[in-house]
Amino acid sequence: MKLTVVAVGTVKEKYLRQGIDDYVKRLRPYAAVEVVEVKEEKAPERLSAAEEEQVRQREGTRLLQRLPAPAPAVKVIVLDMRGKQFSSEEMAARLADWATYGASHLYVVIGGSLGLSDAVRARADLLWSFSRLTFPHQLMRLMVLEQLYRAFKIQRGETYHK
Repeated sequence: MKLTVVAVGTVKEKYLRQGIDDYVKRLRPYAAVEVVEVKEEKAPERLSAAEEEQVRQREGTRLLQRLPAPAPAVKVIVLDMRGKQFSSEEMAARLADWATYGASHLYVVIGGSLGLSDAVRARADLLWSFSRLTFPHQLMRLMVLEQLYRAFKIQRGETYHK
């Protein structure tokens, strides 16, 4: 399995970078892992609705450029508050099902602080919501990698998952 996380912006906090690096290392026995960062739009604190949409469109274009064309071997998961929530066991089962039916490359897309464009959502094979709560988009990288690691451990019946 190949795993690519495509995210808007760079992680600035050292503690988050260390956590991300740790989970990338933990995932390597299970998947070839890559974290791809696309440029975040600079935007003032207060934007009109139209300006926010322009930011989402620009960032969305960059995200979509990093995703391949739809193919049976490729699955794209987009993090979105409107998506489906899963237990860790349910996510592990979903990933296992995809792998059974030929998916060999998983992309996980994390938008910027203003969210995602409709075009990015439309590209998703799955919209995944961690919660109705709002989390910092940089923290989500760590959370996604941890949950993917947990899913691989669950699939193999290994002891990490409690």
